Amino acid sequence: MFSSALKSFGSNISANYQISSHPSVCSGPWKVHDAKKKSTDTAASVFIFERKFLEPRSGGLGGRSGSSAKKLQDEVVERLKREAGNLARLRHPSILQVLEPVEDTRGGGLMFVTEPITASLAGLLQGKDQQEGSRASRHTTEDSSRRRAENDFEIDELEIQKGLLQIAKGLEFLHESAGLVHGNLNPEAIYINAKSDWKISGLGFAGPAAGSETRSTLPPLALSEVFYQDPRLPQAVQLNLNYTSPDFVMDSNVTPSADLFSLGLIIIALYNYPHASPLQAHSNVNTYKKLLSSPATTPSQGNSYLSSRPLPKDVISHVLPRLITRRPAQRMSAREFQQSQYFDNVLVSTIRFLESLPAKNPSEKSQFMRGLQRVIPEFPASVLERKILGVLLEETKDRELLSLILQNVFLILQKIPNGRRVFPERIIPCLKEAFIHDQRTPAAQERDSKKDAGLMVVLDNVGVMADNCSGNEFRDDILPFIRLGLDSPVHSLVDAALKSLPSILPVLDFITVKNEVFPPIASTFSKTSSLAIKVRSLEAFAVLCGGTAEKADLEDDLTGIVKENKPASKSSILDKYTVQEKLVPSLKAIKTKEPAVMMAALKVFTQVGALADTDFLALEVLPILWSFSLGPLLNIQQFGEFMSLIKSLSAKIEREQIRKLQELSSTGSSSGFRHGAENNMKNMNKSAQLDSDGARDNFERLVLGRDTATSNGQETDQWATLDSSTAATQKSTQPSSPSFTWTSQTNAPVNRISSPERRDVSSVQANSNFRSITPDYHMGSFPSLEPASAQKSSLTSPFPALQPSTSIWNSSKPIGHQVPSPGPASNQSLSSLASMQSMQPSIPPMTTQSSNYSAFSIPPPPSSGSTSSWTGNLANTNMASLGGSFGGKPAMNTIQPSQFQPPASQKTGLDKYESLL
Repeated sequence: MFSSALKSFGSNISANYQISSHPSVCSGPWKVHDAKKKSTDTAASVFIFERKFLEPRSGGLGGRSGSSAKKLQDEVVERLKREAGNLARLRHPSILQVLEPVEDTRGGGLMFVTEPITASLAGLLQGKDQQEGSRASRHTTEDSSRRRAENDFEIDELEIQKGLLQIAKGLEFLHESAGLVHGNLNPEAIYINAKSDWKISGLGFAGPAAGSETRSTLPPLALSEVFYQDPRLPQAVQLNLNYTSPDFVMDSNVTPSADLFSLGLIIIALYNYPHASPLQAHSNVNTYKKLLSSPATTPSQGNSYLSSRPLPKDVISHVLPRLITRRPAQRMSAREFQQSQYFDNVLVSTIRFLESLPAKNPSEKSQFMRGLQRVIPEFPASVLERKILGVLLEETKDRELLSLILQNVFLILQKIPNGRRVFPERIIPCLKEAFIHDQRTPAAQERDSKKDAGLMVVLDNVGVMADNCSGNEFRDDILPFIRLGLDSPVHSLVDAALKSLPSILPVLDFITVKNEVFPPIASTFSKTSSLAIKVRSLEAFAVLCGGTAEKADLEDDLTGIVKENKPASKSSILDKYTVQEKLVPSLKAIKTKEPAVMMAALKVFTQVGALADTDFLALEVLPILWSFSLGPLLNIQQFGEFMSLIKSLSAKIEREQIRKLQELSSTGSSSGFRHGAENNMKNMNKSAQLDSDGARDNFERLVLGRDTATSNGQETDQWATLDSSTAATQKSTQPSSPSFTWTSQTNAPVNRISSPERRDVSSVQANSNFRSITPDYHMGSFPSLEPASAQKSSLTSPFPALQPSTSIWNSSKPIGHQVPSPGPASNQSLSSLASMQSMQPSIPPMTTQSSNYSAFSIPPPPSSGSTSSWTGNLANTNMASLGGSFGGKPAMNTIQPSQFQPPASQKTGLDKYESLL
């Protein structure tokens, strides 16, 4: 509804200002709305009066005609317009400032713009009444508890003193400079702005004093009209008799002292409960006169000025006796009121000095700013936030006082509870204006020591700023100040910027730290020629890697104050890539060997050791540490610290490498075993396939009569062919002394004697490892068999290698092979061969026919020679007359034990051979 009313106004104010739809303050006939000027975005307040506020209540006309009521309303509108006009003509810090003059609206109302206000004194007192009343109702059983509860909501004493002092200054201006008497001074005529300043308004009944020689544009007050209380009009547009001086009502005398009597009633209302005047006339002149005619109802020192609460001692003894008095001549003036003992304390004097600060000389300002730091803790938080902070921020344009002002600003920021709201809204814009926006060209810019001192204060209070803003605000608004410090040629500024790092990390995220914090620090580290800055940069690197600034703030030559260290947050450290690829190369480039730099770098490497890979530590970090540790300026203790880190990192690398090798070994052994087993199975299957194919070919040749004899009718000796080929191969590969050769299939046992039957050349050629003499395992347990060098082996025996072959044993075709009978043999040899034959793996029985073996004989050994010579010649013997059946019934045909009796001197060599087999 109200928004539609605003649209209907169509005034210049509504076109130039953005006005809120709901009023923030309601005082008398005015509704105050928050507003902003569209062109400058400046905050303001718009006072709006609607004519419908004057519409008579039901039954309130009293028989008067409608024309007379309209005339009465027009008179009220003219008086309100004069009030706004009077404010626009007056300029004083204690008078409400008008920004846009009053305008008529389409609905017959009024509108004007003033400085932004937050409350009226009447509304503030009414709110206190409601709060204290609700609190008192819960503590009716105990008077002391009720009194404490009421005091919790008491208006602060300093706030009252400050406000009364400002009102007195405004009255002084009205009385002495403007020649006016306010005439209706009451809580509804006093407003409080955003800076907590009390402002005088409500000049609708103002006029010149009687008999005043000062010329005034305002006509004298017509008291007969002023005192007339019309019931058809709201009380808010009529004279408030509860705060009116008896000079008006009883003497019809208009003097400036009347405003001082009203001021005394306002003081009583500030301390009273409810917060109201002790005179309650109920808008009736006769009631007012009756109250002042009786001592019991007249405020005086004897009855504590009718206050329900105790008044301050200075107020009741020095102020009110000279304000609440019947005779105007006995009252003090506005100037004398300001000099009262009531305001004689350091806090009020401080506020008074602040208000007159622009008129002070530089020496007085500097002295005041230094002393302000001592009294700030004594001020209430509301006064610090609204009054003192605002004045200080306005003075930041003074470069001579910038550092002192900022020290007080940050001290106040730590004292007020609304720091997270005040800092971004009010302090940051002033800091930007002082340091960032006011940047001249480098060619014309000279080093401003005062500005550098102010920036030093900002950098020293980075922790305070971080506690009162969000991460985004810190990144956007505070980091530029740190960059200014890092880029400054003044070493103290660079040092202060680096010291602020522990306060930065808990606020910023990882990306900001990596991209906006680490690069300028690294650049400063690489460019600086100051050892102190290098050490401070290394301490910053240690913090970035997850360490803590243990001694970062122990030395402070500027303030002498030791600050409590805050550990850095380990959630915002650098990542491993940045540490390995950017940080460590910067450390490697250090040229100086100063112990302070080396030990600071050691702390960085301690943190790097917990982040970097072990390979990187071994190849990059340890060489740097060894180079640094051998510096000629290090003492024994410092060298020991380096060695401790080197040993620690070396042990870490050793443990990690052993762990890796163990994992690889276990994985490789498992996979190698599976791979070897698979290869063995494949070889066995391939060998079985070859054996099966060879057996089938032999069987076909046998039953079909193909290739079973030579052209002259004699049998083909396949073993002879095999012997010649193998002998040639051995002769070409081993031209030296003859020796026994052994074949070995993969993982095949060595205690098998291969049969000469059913071996064909194709199967032998298919097996490329037939002549291998190196088994896969346990060869170290066999003694070496070296024959005599004088002997020469001619492997013509049908047993070329005395090694079993699966292709022969699995053959089902019997082949009879006879050779001439040998000489006498030993029974021990026979038993040895039989035992070797019994050690063969189980072979499926032959179902077709049994295999007959010819007996063999071994020629007698020579009469002389070593045992090895005889043993070596064993390969050249001919086999005969050995037969048997593979059906599980072995039979040895035509073997005579007497034939196997070698000389006693030859038994030792044969025993060794048999034991080997």
